[in-house]
Amino acid sequence: MIRHSLISTAIITALSSFSAHAALVTGQVFDNNKQPLSYADVHVHGKAQSIKTDENGRFSINIDANSQLHISKNNFVDARVQVTETSSALNITLVPTSVESVVVYASALHKNSLEMISPVSVLSGDELRNKAKPTLGETLKGLPGVNASYFGPVSSSPIIRGLDGPRVKITQNGLDSSDASRIGPDHATSNDSLAAEQIEVLRGPATLLYGSGAIGGVVNVVDNRIPTDNIEQLTGAVEYSHDTVSNANTYAAKLETGHNNFNFHFDGTKRTGDDYQTPRFNLPEEEHEDHEGHDEEEHETATSVKNTFIDSQTVNFGTSYVGEHLTLGVSYGRIETDYGIPAHSHEHEHGHDHEHEHDEGEEEAVYARVEQDRWQGLMSYALHNNWIETINLRLGYTDYRHAEIEDGAIGTIFSNETTEARLNIEHKLGNWHGMAGYHFSDSDYDADGEEAFTPASKTTTHALFILEEKQFGDVTLELGARIEDYNIDSNVGAAAHDHDHDHDHDHEDDHTYEHANEITPYSKSFTNLSASAGAIWQYTPGQSIALSVSHSERAPLSAELLSNGVHIATGTYELGLGYAIEDGEIHFEPENIKQETSTNIDFGFRRFSGDFGYTVNFFYNDIANFYYQQNTGLVFDEEHGLEAAEPGHDDGMAVYQFVSKDAKLYGIEFDAHYQLNSNAMVKVFGDSTTAKLADDEGYLPRIPANKLGSELQYNISDWQFSLTGTHYFEQRDITAYETATDSYTLFDAQANYQLSVGPVDTQFYINVDNITDELGFVHSSFIKDEAPLPGRNFRIGLRGYF
Repeated sequence: MIRHSLISTAIITALSSFSAHAALVTGQVFDNNKQPLSYADVHVHGKAQSIKTDENGRFSINIDANSQLHISKNNFVDARVQVTETSSALNITLVPTSVESVVVYASALHKNSLEMISPVSVLSGDELRNKAKPTLGETLKGLPGVNASYFGPVSSSPIIRGLDGPRVKITQNGLDSSDASRIGPDHATSNDSLAAEQIEVLRGPATLLYGSGAIGGVVNVVDNRIPTDNIEQLTGAVEYSHDTVSNANTYAAKLETGHNNFNFHFDGTKRTGDDYQTPRFNLPEEEHEDHEGHDEEEHETATSVKNTFIDSQTVNFGTSYVGEHLTLGVSYGRIETDYGIPAHSHEHEHGHDHEHEHDEGEEEAVYARVEQDRWQGLMSYALHNNWIETINLRLGYTDYRHAEIEDGAIGTIFSNETTEARLNIEHKLGNWHGMAGYHFSDSDYDADGEEAFTPASKTTTHALFILEEKQFGDVTLELGARIEDYNIDSNVGAAAHDHDHDHDHDHEDDHTYEHANEITPYSKSFTNLSASAGAIWQYTPGQSIALSVSHSERAPLSAELLSNGVHIATGTYELGLGYAIEDGEIHFEPENIKQETSTNIDFGFRRFSGDFGYTVNFFYNDIANFYYQQNTGLVFDEEHGLEAAEPGHDDGMAVYQFVSKDAKLYGIEFDAHYQLNSNAMVKVFGDSTTAKLADDEGYLPRIPANKLGSELQYNISDWQFSLTGTHYFEQRDITAYETATDSYTLFDAQANYQLSVGPVDTQFYINVDNITDELGFVHSSFIKDEAPLPGRNFRIGLRGYF
């Protein structure tokens, strides 16, 4: 009812509103030396209409009453100018910036990266193309405050400020990616960084617009699959690259064209690669003794990580109509990917068919087959009346399927069918500019097979949100709030191992058999409240201070609440918050489940003018009822059920259970740059995160190591060079069941050459990753000892634009 009421109100307002007569506004754009700026973009806020200044920096554009002009140009800070029907002969000065200014689509209020109150990083253009990897985690891990979970190079998700999984929302054009990557680290994200226009990383809570799943941050992949600007001619791009470390070949293509306000988009990628090579390392060995009682000391070594191949193809089509006020569009995308799952072996299945066990060292080939169909729709209408500016509706439908293949047969299938809608109404109320809206999401998750450790569930959310900003001189104030109704439904089976493991388990024991197959309907609702307040002070041109405080609430996902089974990918038996262990038996007792509540403070200093610039952010996050997996000290196998772990015995899988305890996370992230001369720039970046339980109960598990890096960029003629060194410090802030991780340093180099081949703008490039062939282990990885980082890699590629 709320949703229908909002939509009806918006439509009635649109139909009954009126716009003032169009007026012609003229002006001229200058730099800070009063020199005209040619080819600067001049855009009417909220409309598709935009033009460029001429060679003398002059422009003329039609506007409606009380409009806003957005003026932008590379290497300059964007300007926003309020105009009316009587505005004319505008003189606009753009301030040069030492960093690129990019509009952040995830901000909702059309802010660029320099105007954001919350810390944000944006990869776009050639920088994104040069750093793009098959996974988001590997693409983004060099940014300050961002690391990767790393389950091999084909399954690696972003970690933001020590938070990952369900606390980091991964979106495509503002809508949830709707895959199964939040369920387990071996499940790859379905977002393709190779075809993205830009990737935005919002650090800190972004729950107001994106829901309780964004308690740690948002990664938004932006593409142009639904064009929002009119395309006047045929344009396109093609690319080929080869990676030596995995013998991988990547092909990508994009085509766009338009006519009479109708626009069309196509893009596709294909990537194939073998197991990746590493420096020689010792394979982990389980503790065992020989027949004489002496420890065996021989270590098996390897120079590659088995079962890390990839075979992936994506294709996307989109079309749109872009009028003066109305934009309508739709897109369809298809993903088909096979990728190996390292350390995912059925070499020994506890208690099953011992006579059929594999010979020592032999493993079954296990890989994932991902298929996804994704539809997105967009409707945007710009009114420009007295208080409503734009009505924007985004719709998404995703049908995702993740099958795990064992010896050519499907072992387990994870599926997720998601419908999502987001209605935004951009408005002005007095001197306040803001966004109000409604957000709906329905996710139908299912798992079937021997590794279906989480039961099928349906999760539905309805939310209302509002975000408002007002400018007081050089200070911009931003306030926001969100209320979200979150409901999860499932049929929970009683623990199949909930029995007395001292007696036989045949089916003649009717009582035991019925108990093991008992189904309990389960439904739980939560009301999540989020609020934020922040301000940014531009105390002098090109320099600012930002402060934000936020309160966010998050309900548990089905995996955190209802897991109960063997997760072979991580080599553990997982239990959710809803279970209790008593006398070696597992019971479903989902009482007193409390929401995870975060209070976050962000404080940042920024300078982006002149030859020297920097961004420094301090953060403190106090989280009540933090959900995490804790080692219970028990092990599980099919024959004996649950029992205490004993030193020297490796039978059974360690039992990890989700628990909720208070935690604190705090740290610093920074990047600074200095323009040495017109050809050379040096950068320094780094981050540090401390994550521990309250009351000195110890550290949280798998927190990324601190890092410190530097990059030198040098341009000469048609050549562009860069050299980057990143040191990852040792990580010894660990839990009782973790091992420390040694430090390592990675050096990467890159060279690009620009050339013209007829009408095609061509770029040849060569990247050398891990120049010194350093052996590095990722502390945040579940399989760090079995999957070190790749060794030295030469990536050679060619791009063409027309």
